Amino acid sequence: MKKFAVVLAGCGVYDGAEIHEAVLTLLAIDRQGGSYQVFAPDMKQHHVVNHLTGQEMPEERNVLAESARIARGNIRDMATLDMKDFDALVFPGGYGVAKNLCDWAFRGPDCEVHPEVTRIVKQCLDLDKPLGAMCIAPVMLGKIMGKVEITIGDDPATASQVEKMGSKHRITRHGQVIRDPGRKIFTTPCYMLDARITDIAAGTENLVKEMLQEM
Repeated sequence: MKKFAVVLAGCGVYDGAEIHEAVLTLLAIDRQGGSYQVFAPDMKQHHVVNHLTGQEMPEERNVLAESARIARGNIRDMATLDMKDFDALVFPGGYGVAKNLCDWAFRGPDCEVHPEVTRIVKQCLDLDKPLGAMCIAPVMLGKIMGKVEITIGDDPATASQVEKMGSKHRITRHGQVIRDPGRKIFTTPCYMLDARITDIAAGTENLVKEMLQEM
């Protein structure tokens, strides 16, 4: 049974992990015969957003504790993640990726990526293990590696920013997966497109399927 490390950025599309993408990724792994362990950084999230109103709330939350809601408490600190113990690494999307795992939401191509994210991404690739990213998460790979072929869907502004980092962007539609020609890096757009939950299910299923074929 192939083991996936799944890294979350909180709980909720506007300030954490996109819940549909996160849960459907776990479901896709399980349905296709794999196993998973969820991880998240033990840190204060950038801010808290009321998902009913879209307004920022005057409180603080912890990324690891919030991500534990999705993982049903079965979660580990990202600082403990050693890719030698896993066969693949996956990052679901959500604004928390662009606010907590990096600061793309505020600085675009000039963003900085959380050092532990950089560490596990580089370790995964050094070990020649498959790496998957969906929604906005592929921008972190562009920042870490520079020259890499990825997708964030079809938004021209975001695609232009991706290419400013030296990466190649490919336009995609629902369910499509892009593989970097030289490495086991797989990306799919999910909610970077105007999507239904069935579209997200297709994207996560296809991403996991292609990753499994490289193990």
